[in-house]
Amino acid sequence: MNAIELLTTRSSMPRLVAPGPTVEQFALMQQAAARAPDHMELMPYRFVTFAEAGLTRLAEIFVAAARARGDDALQLERAAQLPLRAPMVIACLMDYQAHDKVPRDEQFASAACATLLLQQAAFAQGLGAIWRTGWFAEDAGVLAALGGKPDDAIVGFLYVGTPLVPTPIKPSKAIGNKFTDG
Repeated sequence: MNAIELLTTRSSMPRLVAPGPTVEQFALMQQAAARAPDHMELMPYRFVTFAEAGLTRLAEIFVAAARARGDDALQLERAAQLPLRAPMVIACLMDYQAHDKVPRDEQFASAACATLLLQQAAFAQGLGAIWRTGWFAEDAGVLAALGGKPDDAIVGFLYVGTPLVPTPIKPSKAIGNKFTDG
């Protein structure tokens, strides 16, 4: 897949099965993520990877958060199943570092770019991926369980694996009149 095709046909793939990325594929994904825009070279992101038995650990984190929130039994069961929808789930965190020249929002943007590059590198290698957020990404207990500090943030959870079906390519979107000559 060439770069322009990758950029102009990007679509999430929610139906993922084993196998997940190989060690080599995952290393390339990380190499791509490290190319994210990064003012002052802070690398304000880190990734916590869950695969195989680790997916059960992530399910336990989700269930604990749902229980703390007061969710019912059906929601607890759903929380336990969420991480099992792919052979690998990568929790993508902004690792905030106080800096007078790099505000928090810029660090979050860098972490989001690194997450997108992880996803794009997965696609470029024939893998499927979907970037999920939801309330688990906003939950302080989930952040703490992932080793995050109170000033950090969860950018999202990147689910990665082999597409079960061909990735559906969404129709192109017209940007229209969003560019102006200032």
